[in-house]
Amino acid sequence: MTLDFFRKTAHYRKTFNAWQLKYDALAPKKGDQAPDFILTDVSMEHTVKLSDYKGKKPVALVFGSFT
Repeated sequence: MTLDFFRKTAHYRKTFNAWQLKYDALAPKKGDQAPDFILTDVSMEHTVKLSDYKGKKPVALVFGSFT
């Protein structure tokens, strides 16, 4: 490995760390309430609102590709 490789790696690490510090500050903290949102179900016929489930049952979001 060359010295150039280590310089580039250090540069990218600094850039990533700066990005992470900036956006981690905006991320929800443990115990924060999730913001309310509305999604369309798989059939695209009904909408589901997160707040409709508050205090009733756990909610899991699953993201994937249907192609």
